[in-house]
Order: sequence, then structure tokens, then C-alpha cells
Amino acid sequence: MALSCGIVGLPNVGKSTLFNALSASSIPAENYPFCTIEPNIGIVPVPDERLERLAAAYSSEKVVPATVQFVDIAGLVEGASRGEGLGNQFLSHIRQVSAIIHVVRCFDDANVVHVAGGVDPIRDIAVIETELLLKDIETVQRRKEALSRKRQSDTATERSFLDRLDAHLNTGNPARRFVIESDAEQQWLAELFLLTAKPILYVANTDEAGLQADNSYVRVVREHAAREGADVLVLSGKIEADIATLPPDERVFFLAEMGMERPALERLIRHAYHLLGLITFFTAGPKETRAWTVRRGTKAPQAAGVIHTDFERGFIRAEVMSYADWEQLGSEQAVREAGLYRIEGRDYEVADGDIIYFRFNV
Repeated sequence: MALSCGIVGLPNVGKSTLFNALSASSIPAENYPFCTIEPNIGIVPVPDERLERLAAAYSSEKVVPATVQFVDIAGLVEGASRGEGLGNQFLSHIRQVSAIIHVVRCFDDANVVHVAGGVDPIRDIAVIETELLLKDIETVQRRKEALSRKRQSDTATERSFLDRLDAHLNTGNPARRFVIESDAEQQWLAELFLLTAKPILYVANTDEAGLQADNSYVRVVREHAAREGADVLVLSGKIEADIATLPPDERVFFLAEMGMERPALERLIRHAYHLLGLITFFTAGPKETRAWTVRRGTKAPQAAGVIHTDFERGFIRAEVMSYADWEQLGSEQAVREAGLYRIEGRDYEVADGDIIYFRFNV
């Protein structure tokens, strides 16, 4: 699925360093604002031990993981909604992503300048969120102006919705917390592509000491996220970038030295995947074992269409076993013999971890 997470934050908070580690690319991470101008895009595999075990069991020639697209968006500054620091260009990049990874600087380093002169996570968060809100208010105002040129009797319901939304945004509340009262309002909100409607994950970028125990910076980010009903991931972009460049055998040793079982980036990728409301189903066999991405609640024919449009058009049934049953019993044959291999029809909602064989006819 072409779904993506935009990495945002002030200049010099560690966005590009984090992106480098995620994508193992050579995107510059220099010590000056606006190093990133055009957004850099990385397609990152979703770590999934289930895929590896299935591929080994089926002796698959090819293994294809699910992926998440990360977009490194240039550092925003105060006044971005008015075009400061190429702000309009950068905000348009955010509009195109499905979710936001907000990187917040939670470390002191005299060698890495801060655009505001010192580290203050809540101030930094407020700058970004205010700029996104101001742009959303502008978007709503433009829509209201467009409706004013139409017959009032035809647009009364939508104008009432926009008035409520405008008041909500002007009190400093993001669009993601706006209460939707009808299917029509849901559609109107979606058509606005508001920046603050996107789900958000805060990444507290700290140093090695901050990984061992939350420093004061990390604590205030956690408190802010709790008020927003958002998640926080604490990591060190510098350490993750170092880990990403190591050979696999050295990586294991380095992680052990740091007291870590896995890179924090794996948790970030999984967080991003779930932030988008995505689940994984599998197809498995000798030729290929593959993880497929769908939104939670997707029904079997539409899941089949992710593989090929012909599968959806000619859908007959889905033959399904859960990964949990397969793992517990040890093989597909054992799942069949236990009566846990199921035949599902058009109304079946695919579950995370389903192993599916689609039957179709075109």
C-alpha cells in the first residue's frame, strides 16, 4: 500500500540522522537549517519474525516483507504557515503523507546548534503544532470562501460543519480531536486534507544517558503526548545510525553492549505501521512467501485485490489459517487435520497474521 509517514520537526533535531538510519541511505545530516529541501523518501521493510519462519518452513525461493514509506521533510520554523523558511513548500509535503513522526530534540550538545538557542521540547513542539494549525485554519477559511459563492440552501449543512471545525481549530485543538457527527462530515473532513488530522507519534531523540533513564526533556515529551493521547518512542538517532552501518555480527555485539535486544528503529517501524491502522496477512509457498499490507477491517475480496485486481474481481473464497495455529501445530497439514483450516467468504474481515490462499475465477 502506498502509505507513508512524514518525519517532521525543527531544524537540527535529528530528523535526517534518523532517516539515514531507517533507510541506510546517505542523505546529508549537516549542522545547519534547511539542509533538507526536497523530501527524501525511504521504503523500509517491516521487521516480522513470522515471515521469516514461514519462509523457512516452506523453503521459499523468494521472501518479500511488508514495507512502510518514510518521508524526511525539511525542518519547519516559526512562520512556516506564512512561507517563512520555504514553509509553504514543506507544509505541502506534510499534506501528502498519511501519518506524522514528530522528532523532538531531548539532548544537550554544544556542537549541534539549536535554531532557538537552547533545548526546550515543549516550545519546539508548540512551534510545529502551531504552524500546522495555522495552515489548517487557512485551509478551512478558503473552503468557507468557496462555499460563499454557492447557493446557501445547497451548502448550509457543510457551512455549519466548517464553522464548528473552524472554532475547534482556533482554540488550539488539532483536527484529529474534532468530533464527527455524520458520514457526510467524515467525507468533508477527509477532502480538506488537514495536517492536524493525521495520526502522530512523538520520537524523543536523546543521548546515551537519556536511553538509560528518562531525562527531564523526555519526561515533558511523555507528559505532552499523554495529554494528546499519542504514543512516544525514546531513542538516540546517533546510536541508531551507528547500529545501521554495522555488519550483522558486530550489530549483535554492539546491542548487547548497549543493553538492547533489538534496534529501537524496529520498534519505530512497527509503531508507524500500526499508527496507520495497518495489519499483515501472508501468502506462503515454495516459490514465494510474502507479507501483504491492508487496513484493519479489510474484507477478503479487497485483500485479494491487493495481490492482483483479478483476484478481487473473480473472488470465490479465501482459504485461511491463523499464524498462531500454524505455529502451535507446526505445519499446514497439522492445521488441516485439527479442523482449523477455514473457508471464508466475501464478508470475512482479514485478521493480522492470517495465512491465506485465494480462490478466484476470471
